[in-house]
Amino acid sequence: MNQFSKEERVAFEQLLEGFEDALVLSRNITIQRTDQTLMERTGDVLWTPQPYIVTSYDGTDMTNNFKPNHQLSVPISINYEKGVPWSLSPTELRDALQEGRLGKAAYQRLASDVNVSVATIAKNEGSIVVVKSTAASGFADVAALEGAFNRVGIADDARYLALSTADYNGLAADLANRETLTSGKTLDAYERAHVGRVASFETFKLDYALSLTANATTGITIDTRASASNFYAPAATTTDASGRRSNVDNRYQTITLSTNTGLVVGDAFTIAGVNEAHHITKLSTGELKTFRIVEILAANQIVITPPMVDHAVGGGRPAEQYKNVVIATSATAALTLLNIATKPANPFWHKEAIKLLPGRYAIPSNSGMAVLRSSTAQGIEVTMSKQTDIKTLETFYRVDVRYGVEMVNPEMAGIALFSQA
Repeated sequence: MNQFSKEERVAFEQLLEGFEDALVLSRNITIQRTDQTLMERTGDVLWTPQPYIVTSYDGTDMTNNFKPNHQLSVPISINYEKGVPWSLSPTELRDALQEGRLGKAAYQRLASDVNVSVATIAKNEGSIVVVKSTAASGFADVAALEGAFNRVGIADDARYLALSTADYNGLAADLANRETLTSGKTLDAYERAHVGRVASFETFKLDYALSLTANATTGITIDTRASASNFYAPAATTTDASGRRSNVDNRYQTITLSTNTGLVVGDAFTIAGVNEAHHITKLSTGELKTFRIVEILAANQIVITPPMVDHAVGGGRPAEQYKNVVIATSATAALTLLNIATKPANPFWHKEAIKLLPGRYAIPSNSGMAVLRSSTAQGIEVTMSKQTDIKTLETFYRVDVRYGVEMVNPEMAGIALFSQA
């Protein structure tokens, strides 16, 4: 029976500690605890509710205003399985430091995988897109993101921004030049290119850049009139012909364009005459709503996030409750692509926008290999397994994590695109 030595157990504890310390981005999203037995029975998919949005009315007489509030939900899943395997010969095992170095490399890689998962979902499905024609250069850039959140009523706590190194250092340069170098924040900016909290956002520097590819396609239009049915009517559930009721995922909408030629998944765009609506007041912000493409379909159709919800066009009570746009209808409203230069897509989000689902493996104790397991404060279980081959005396190790990262509300996350000219 394979067993872990005392040195290996210490190495695992150090690996776990380092792994947890390196989970920079994932500790700033919401944790969704799950029953792993139930998750197995449901195919690792769980429906979780979105925040309620309610409607207020004027006056004291509410006789005609007692209407049902529709609770929307979205499916989230455990969708990542990451592992780092390695082997050591019987001679390499004599070097205890070798095990330590490999353990450190394993936690660095796995922590990076989790952080990249968070940044990727924010970059791909965050629907609020803030564009600047020049490079990131200072406080005003982050203040523009704050303005984008404030306009639509996103809570001013728990806001986070992850920037590529070049864009982050552009902000640090502005801070470093603001005062004499005696203050702590300014000195940090000068010595370590550290920014910290700016304009209600906690900022982080990424050592990798998730870029959005340029797209110069023009001339595409959409019919936004009610007759074209390019609006979205939210629904909590749907019922099939046999009376079976199921939940509805309201994060996405299929729309029909004059053509979808030239468009690709990830593109960001606006639609002429389709303005943002404040999530609570439902009033127009005066700014065009931004959308993301998540799928290209046939027959000039695409799938977008978020959907266009305006009860003035159609959709009834649920649309009144979850209205997010004010549409000035047109038969030929023009699409304008925003990602016209290939540059890093710097994700920003509110903590409630993204959820982390910790998972685990059930490995039998009598399977012929040794297994150590422990969980981080976020609930991510880390397992280290070991097995020795009697034929070669080679010892095999692996460190594994299992988790899910899901965008629960695309309208509470987005990307900042600089140098779009």
